[in-house]
Amino acid sequence: MSQIDMRARHSMSVKKAQQAADELARDLADKFDIDYGWDGDEIHFERTGVHGKITVREHEIRIKAALGIMLMFLKPRIEAEIVEVLETHFNCSFV
Repeated sequence: MSQIDMRARHSMSVKKAQQAADELARDLADKFDIDYGWDGDEIHFERTGVHGKITVREHEIRIKAALGIMLMFLKPRIEAEIVEVLETHFNCSFV
């Protein structure tokens, strides 16, 4: 199993950051057929071969995911998509 663990700093309000995180989750859901939903300040997501969460806090967003064997080869593509969306929607700096 392969792990993704990315943290980035942002300067948005928590509400705006949650909206941007929802856009990120929706984008990943469309591209990778992922189901997701909010639980407090976290978006939990899953599909066959992957599960994880996006945590939105004041000044920080964290994406953690566990990729199964069949999706391990997509890790660089998934990470690149995450970086692109975080840079575009959050104007993030990475920790």
